[in-house]
Amino acid sequence: MRKRKVIFRRAQCLLVYWQDGRLCFYNFANRLRTSGKSITCEVLSFFDTWRTPEDAIARFADYNSTSVRSTVSQLADRRLLLEKGSPEAEHDDQIANAWSAWLPEGSFHFSTKDTPYVDRTNWSFNSVKPFLPKTPQPKIFKTIKGAKNVLLPPQRTFGQSEFTQVLKARKTHRRFSKEKVPLESVSQLLYLVWGITGYRTCPRFGKSVLKTSPSGGARHPGEVYLMALRVKGLRAGLYHYQPATHRLETISTNTSREKAWLYCARQHFIKHAAALFMMTAVFPRTMWKYDFPRAYRVVLLDAGHLCQTFCLVATWLGLAPFCTAALKDTLIEEDLGIDGICESVLYIAGVGVPATSVPARRQFPRSVDRHATSPSKDAI
Repeated sequence: MRKRKVIFRRAQCLLVYWQDGRLCFYNFANRLRTSGKSITCEVLSFFDTWRTPEDAIARFADYNSTSVRSTVSQLADRRLLLEKGSPEAEHDDQIANAWSAWLPEGSFHFSTKDTPYVDRTNWSFNSVKPFLPKTPQPKIFKTIKGAKNVLLPPQRTFGQSEFTQVLKARKTHRRFSKEKVPLESVSQLLYLVWGITGYRTCPRFGKSVLKTSPSGGARHPGEVYLMALRVKGLRAGLYHYQPATHRLETISTNTSREKAWLYCARQHFIKHAAALFMMTAVFPRTMWKYDFPRAYRVVLLDAGHLCQTFCLVATWLGLAPFCTAALKDTLIEEDLGIDGICESVLYIAGVGVPATSVPARRQFPRSVDRHATSPSKDAI
């Protein structure tokens, strides 16, 4: 039987750096790290194109053939060399092609996915003590030594201004009532945070949308997926929000509080939330206009803008909001059916009914009611 010919190429999603006197090689696509000698760089450089171990033996003829073959095998085991046709090679190609304009700086995105979190199942002070800071906390206020102080006018009293009441009432909630959140409130949240408030046309870049939060270059890469757990009038499940029509697109009705708990790194309070809003970014929308890696910062800033708007709107609606960046990227992306490359999860926000309930608003504000699509049974 004829032996299959194995062909390798160097991983394209690769960073090389020095740390503590060691030469380190890091595949940021799968977050595998190893160290090696300087000759490793020569071997990896040789495998810039698809080659066989026999090709490497011929190239490094000054070395023992067995040792060259062993080196190639070790580099393949550590995913620094990828076998042609393998899932790892295909994944490597997808990232290298889709992110070509933003690499290597954009490697930060993939390097920080699927972070291992502390298991909070049996939470106690002793279990987390090894992870607590070992040095004094930095000062929470900064003063500039020798700077001249300028007194400001006294802070205004805004009385019963609704805007300032909402700002002051906003806080992160970790306790919720068992009451279900009305579908109408979810509808208003989706519209006022991710809905389209208008359109504008630019001769050079064409039509773009307007939303309540700013977005770099008006590209709005953000998408949102609803995980309904306790929403009155909506079956539990995963949904994608379609802002153009103000509708929900069903992805799956197979979901649970336990799955939400796993999504958010096993944070116990998540099980008691009524709904999660999983924020993703479609990177090509921003890459199309900005082909330099600093634009990745803008995508992250966009997610922050949306989350703050979410927290304020939820507070205004009488709901209890929270947000978390402790999430299991790949698990969520697989369940949402997104590739984690061109579209990836960034942030999760959620709501419940406050443990001490406050009256929730039931109608769209008049200033936007004329432009909104009213929620209906047909829209879900």
